[in-house]
Amino acid sequence: MMATAYSQSKRWWERDTAPGFVLLAATLLSFLLLNGPSGAAFHHLLEDQIAGLAIGVGAAAHPLNLHLVINDGLMVIFFLYVGLELKRETVEGPFKNPREAALPMAGAIGGMVAPALIYVALTAHEPAYLRGWAIPAATDIAFALGVMSLLGPRIPPGLRLFLLALAIIDDLGAILVIALFYSTHLTGWALGGAVVTFGAMLLMNRSGVKALAPYWLLGVVLWGFMLMSGIHATIAGVLTAIAVPMRRADGRSPLVAAEHALKPWVQFAIMPVFALANAGVVLAGAGVETLMHPIALGIAAGLVLGKPIGITLASYAACLVLKQKAPGNVMQIIGTAMLAGIGFTMSLFIGNLAFGAGDLATPVRFGVLGGSLVSAVAGLALLWWCCRGARPLAHETLGPEEEAAEERGVMEDIDEPTPRRD
Repeated sequence: MMATAYSQSKRWWERDTAPGFVLLAATLLSFLLLNGPSGAAFHHLLEDQIAGLAIGVGAAAHPLNLHLVINDGLMVIFFLYVGLELKRETVEGPFKNPREAALPMAGAIGGMVAPALIYVALTAHEPAYLRGWAIPAATDIAFALGVMSLLGPRIPPGLRLFLLALAIIDDLGAILVIALFYSTHLTGWALGGAVVTFGAMLLMNRSGVKALAPYWLLGVVLWGFMLMSGIHATIAGVLTAIAVPMRRADGRSPLVAAEHALKPWVQFAIMPVFALANAGVVLAGAGVETLMHPIALGIAAGLVLGKPIGITLASYAACLVLKQKAPGNVMQIIGTAMLAGIGFTMSLFIGNLAFGAGDLATPVRFGVLGGSLVSAVAGLALLWWCCRGARPLAHETLGPEEEAAEERGVMEDIDEPTPRRD
């Protein structure tokens, strides 16, 4: 009863499902804007250069438009948030124990490799299409967890933690893929400036600088160098997160404070704005050939089939090798792995890096949206069937303060904080 009353007393934006619904609304609005009378005006708003402005110098200069501001500017904050989450999980969370991290790590690797292989198999006849191999390898944390939360407390807590860990490690893999495979025309002086700036941030950390403002200031400088270096600018967000200090002398965490402050902005502003600018598809002229385009099929098949196959096989292989128990039965693991096939934001982002806003953008978006939708519906249906007879679990009776702390992974901040090394 306490769990039900507390859940019902939550304001709508505090519920796990809220970010997913906001993203869905932004996607639908993007469709309406692009396919309505304002379609051409909306396209020009995103793509036209702003007052002849550019960012950078010489050959490294980028014409400034709203699309660049969103994809290379606002998304840096998204990757900063992801980087903070990754560092917390690695330094003080479950990832600090290699044995505990091994199972979701194996699942995440399998969930990236299998979709990529399926995509390559369906597009190998056209070498130009192979650049999109990483698109179906991504998972959208907010959407995946939001869909799972629709089933409420009947979902075993181990499954939710397994999906969360999978998605976080998947994001780390996506960051590495972006840095290694979607960086072009490296500019030496800008790359050198980025290295020096990042080194200065690490030196501040080691010197005991705990205030966040200096890190944000140098983070902006790092972003500028990254934008001109040829390495995608969003990597600056991850590097800034690495430099942010974990603990102060009094046991409080600057990193957790930053993560908690950024969370609503990322979930309810940055990600919906990204979806608004990137998720819509112009339906005029899009026929069966667009839906059956090798890129669309490769992405959709990678998300719908590759994710559950790769995650399930790799997870159970890890269970055998490590002699660990899976967080659920086979069908529950498959259902959870299906939800990991909701690529959406991250898949659209990588698709934009791979093919830009040209003719191939439409099959990319059809593949991502179609594959994510099928994965969401199939995963939700399978998990509902598997858990339909389960009783609500006692862990849902946590109060507001304890639940919020548990979600941030900082229960120790409420009780007895222990100073730790960065």
